[in-house]
Amino acid sequence: MHKKWWKEAVVYQIYWRSFYDSDGDGYGDLQGVLSKLDYIKKLGIDVIWLNPFYESPDRDNGYDISNYYGIMEKAGDIEIFEKLIKEIHNRGLKVIMDLVVNHTSDQHPWFIESKSSRNNPKRDWYIWHDSKNGQAPNNWRSYFAPSSWEYDEQTDQYYFHSFAVEQPDLNWENPELRQEIYKMMRYWLDKGIDGFRMDVINLLAKQEGFPDAKEPSNISYLGNNPGIHDYLQEMYREVLQQYDVMTVGEIPFVTPEDGLLYVGEDRNELNTLFHFEVADDMPTWDMLRYKEIQNRWYQGLKGKGWNSQFLNNHDHTRQVTRYGNDQEFRVESAKLLATMIHTLPGTPYIYQGEEIGMTGVRFETIHDYNDIAMKNKYKEEVEKGRDPQEVFESLLLLSRDNSRTPMQWNDKSQAGFTSGKPWIRVNPNYKEINVESALNDPKSVFFYYQKLISLRKQHDVMVYGDFIDLSPGDEQLYVYTRSNNETTWLIVLNHSDHVVEYHLPEDFKEKERKIIIGNYDNPDVEQGNILKLQPHEARVYDLLT
Repeated sequence: MHKKWWKEAVVYQIYWRSFYDSDGDGYGDLQGVLSKLDYIKKLGIDVIWLNPFYESPDRDNGYDISNYYGIMEKAGDIEIFEKLIKEIHNRGLKVIMDLVVNHTSDQHPWFIESKSSRNNPKRDWYIWHDSKNGQAPNNWRSYFAPSSWEYDEQTDQYYFHSFAVEQPDLNWENPELRQEIYKMMRYWLDKGIDGFRMDVINLLAKQEGFPDAKEPSNISYLGNNPGIHDYLQEMYREVLQQYDVMTVGEIPFVTPEDGLLYVGEDRNELNTLFHFEVADDMPTWDMLRYKEIQNRWYQGLKGKGWNSQFLNNHDHTRQVTRYGNDQEFRVESAKLLATMIHTLPGTPYIYQGEEIGMTGVRFETIHDYNDIAMKNKYKEEVEKGRDPQEVFESLLLLSRDNSRTPMQWNDKSQAGFTSGKPWIRVNPNYKEINVESALNDPKSVFFYYQKLISLRKQHDVMVYGDFIDLSPGDEQLYVYTRSNNETTWLIVLNHSDHVVEYHLPEDFKEKERKIIIGNYDNPDVEQGNILKLQPHEARVYDLLT
């Protein structure tokens, strides 16, 4: 396993439209990011990941791109972006951008041309099919709609979309299209960015012939199809190998065996990946399932590829609400989850606001939400005759807007996010949970994160250490070791609302323990074979030989 800068990094995700609004239009912007770089630097971050800010009609919050070379007006302009890159680098940080090349907006000039006639030169840049028995070409669903096909009356064919109707999929079988994508990637890399987070990158290749699915609701047929690795290896040869960059693929529907094909160090494809066995497939906390997933991925990638660690992002509910206790143990729980993510094998990702323990939100009606996936699903289910309130309640936990409310900077109007009306409502708890308050409290979640990140920079064991789970059958405690050369750290996490005892293994009973970090003021550091842990207590020990 080779040492690399991106393995040792901690990444901070900025969903810029909800981060900081510099001009009062209600949307965060790149100038807002620029003005908060010292805050990010103070936390100890190495890499900033920016969600898409390309020109876009904004039907799916920037993931529907109409110009890969332009910048959305509400985000800023190219001069601000260039200044942002410079200032990020001046602080010793790096920046990665979203690469969204499975689909474009239906307002992209390529699609407008493609749609204009069947014999247009760009017709084959997208996926067009004839109807089948007067219906859509097959029975596939998309992420956001009951069908992945949309009929075009003018040319009497259907186009394919894995997401919204307004997001037609690109046809990666077309070599001319691929070269145009590579040209665009080089443009941004030459601007000075340090890599890409690649949106649903395993969806680029489609099943040959588009056969009907036995279970249309299981949309795994959209990803990991033959040809995908040819495309990614070509992308590496044509673009990525010429730059010292970080690449992380968003890759749903994968096992560790599949994942290794994308990130194996001998494969020349991607550096690392996000899999979604937790965020997509574990709606609420399930300790045994989580441990099994972690063990399986560690064994599957060990010595061959690199994993990522995260529990929330712009698509998934905030971790302390979904997987912790955001009420009486919010602070302890936020620190425990942070301890876990930063001590498990892989690169840790922090989603903006996570470092102050921001929580998910519950708005009163569907009309308060912006999430296109949630709104479309609500409409689809209500049209089936289901009770609207029941449908609404069923969609709340996984609504993407749970994590998209504005960053809570202070206890002033609109949480200090904007001087105008925010594009989405602020979480009402901003008066208690905000950056200003956190920075004035040495025991805050923020300073705990800062210490975790600092420890990772000082101790290779957190990055490259071997991992052993010592508590596979325990539903409350997660206990594991990280070992590297002569160093062994013991991580003990009580993921429950009550006091729990942990009996040390025989091998550790006689070892001297030095506390490295803990989320309670006076952790039990007495020698002995029983550790008594408070609710949501986290401890990291150095086991001295």
